[in-house]
Amino acid sequence: MNTGLKGDVVAGIGRKQKSITGQRRSNIEIIADMLRVGENGAGKTEIMYTANMSYSQIQKYLQYLVNQGFINKVNIDNTMVAYQVTDTGLKLLRTIDTLMEMMKATPKND
Repeated sequence: MNTGLKGDVVAGIGRKQKSITGQRRSNIEIIADMLRVGENGAGKTEIMYTANMSYSQIQKYLQYLVNQGFINKVNIDNTMVAYQVTDTGLKLLRTIDTLMEMMKATPKND
């Protein structure tokens, strides 16, 4: 069963991160941050702190990303687990980055 993400999830530890629109990060921006950290493999704590997330957020997002096949959970030994971005996850990250660049380049029509 795949679980989805609610639109009301926001960045958490200490400071509020701003997106390219000056708002809090969107789900997509949070996912992109997590995928970047996991490109070379990373533990849950490293992802949580580097992507500036709370523990409850990391749980929800990791479950979603693993269920969708964007990240693999890799058992290093009996006590260590790492998360590694899959090829599909890398494609998703590149697509998100492309869209974010396009959004920055788009002139505002107020």
